[in-house]
Amino acid sequence: MSLYDETISKILQLPEPLVKEVSHFVDSLRLDKDNTRSALWMQSTEALKISTSDLSDYSKHPEEYETRLARGEIQQ
Repeated sequence: MSLYDETISKILQLPEPLVKEVSHFVDSLRLDKDNTRSALWMQSTEALKISTSDLSDYSKHPEEYETRLARGEIQQ
């Protein structure tokens, strides 16, 4: 019997109020996973925007970019 089947069997033996608690717990696990995935996606998307804009600024005016970087106006 797989872990999945064992877990389902245990849940089937619980009274209704405890099944509701298990259901809420499973929902919270799924929500946490979705929130983590969304947060990682947002971070990677934001990093891509930042890196792309910084590179385009550099390629257009490398001397000005280096000067602004040295002054601390731009962060790497």
